[in-house]
Amino acid sequence: MPRRQIRVTGAAEAPLRAALRALRTELDVPEAFGPEVLAEAERAAREPTLPAYDATDIPLFTIDPPTSTDLDQAMHLSRRPDGYRVRYAIADVAAFVVPGGALDAEAHRRVTTLYFPDGKIPLHPPVLSEGAASLLPGQTCPAVLWTIDLDADGRPTATDVRRALVRSRAKLDYESVQKQLDAGTAEEPLALLKDIGLLRERQEVARGGISLNVPEQEIAERDGAYELAYRAPLPADGWNAQISLLTGMAAADLMLAYGTGVLRTLPAAPDGAVGRLRRTARALRIDWPHHVSYAELIRSLDPHLPHHAAFLQECTTLLRGAGYTVFRGGVTPDLTTHAAVAAPYTHCTAPLRRLVDRYASELCLAAAAGKEPPGWVLAALDDLPKRMAEGTRRAGTVERECVDIVEAALLKDRVGELFDGTVVDVQEREPTVGTVQLESPAVVARIKSEEGAGTLPLGERLRVRLTQADPGSSKVLFAPA
Repeated sequence: MPRRQIRVTGAAEAPLRAALRALRTELDVPEAFGPEVLAEAERAAREPTLPAYDATDIPLFTIDPPTSTDLDQAMHLSRRPDGYRVRYAIADVAAFVVPGGALDAEAHRRVTTLYFPDGKIPLHPPVLSEGAASLLPGQTCPAVLWTIDLDADGRPTATDVRRALVRSRAKLDYESVQKQLDAGTAEEPLALLKDIGLLRERQEVARGGISLNVPEQEIAERDGAYELAYRAPLPADGWNAQISLLTGMAAADLMLAYGTGVLRTLPAAPDGAVGRLRRTARALRIDWPHHVSYAELIRSLDPHLPHHAAFLQECTTLLRGAGYTVFRGGVTPDLTTHAAVAAPYTHCTAPLRRLVDRYASELCLAAAAGKEPPGWVLAALDDLPKRMAEGTRRAGTVERECVDIVEAALLKDRVGELFDGTVVDVQEREPTVGTVQLESPAVVARIKSEEGAGTLPLGERLRVRLTQADPGSSKVLFAPA
């Protein structure tokens, strides 16, 4: 779970662009694909490996941001006499990428798609990730098709996964989906997203899982000026995520039963971290009775309320430490669960944007068929956790630095101005330093009391003065006014 999210809906100004270029250079971010990689991608786009099973009669649909074209997943939901059926198609990257080829080597170098405010650095060339391999509407393409049957309470009763030819019928976005669901105008396959999503959320509650509705930071261009605002996730975001979680859990169960696989794992948070969160809750005047679990508290919070949003941001600290755990030969690893999911789980639903998902899909296909996984999968398995850790760390650095750069670029001409904010974090060893979350613009930045001013008031709403905003160094600093 990212510490903070940011989306861009307008062009960036010159200082911001310059700072982002410098960040790319500093992190040695790969940009242009080499001619050999592009040539291989073009060939693969024309001649992918196609499966025998034809599932193009299933009227799949996608739900993504309006401008997205790298579409990893498409779904179709239906009723059964005793429950529901979820069909979830995942882009079949292995149908295009030859193991050991130039395209494969480049994907292992990049590991993940990197998102910058002024564009993305894709894992695969756009001719594949936004073209032939993407589940675009009206396009027939190879996919890994999951069929998961649920009972009336949303519990899985049967799972099947196989390669198939699929064709999505519609590209939907979250806001339009939410409007249809709220108005009751959605046709049944889409209307069932709410029904199944709510059932899966109840299952999540029952097992002690956690989904954080962390507000996003958005930068938008309005009347020639740039501003930041918060966007709280819609219920449809969460229901859509539940389908992906369901598939990731089913994939983990398949691999564990088979005895070979790769899991996304997260150990339980140490007691000290939970205790610190309880102190933050008190400071933010959030009632957290001792008999109420952390998971229950999270579900009671409203991300539209500033003090709740601030606390949700701090809750992401309990989700640090996630990694990838490989196992083989029927030897079950010591840690098989993801603490936030509260169950075994793996990443398998975003292969266009994340390297490990291609391998997870192959392992699941082998497990479902009762066959040995491909040799190229087994050969790369032990190296995957380290490679994914490095790629994920780089993606996290890009995210954090980009947020800081954007904030500094938008505030650079406002040094000395006063703002309203809330102190959402105070360093234990240095209580004059912490984090402030502004009400407007949507900035979360460092705050430091002037010498002799005393400890920062955790959870207090206060006036703060902007003392530094330099997009070149991606630094924003406030002080209590």
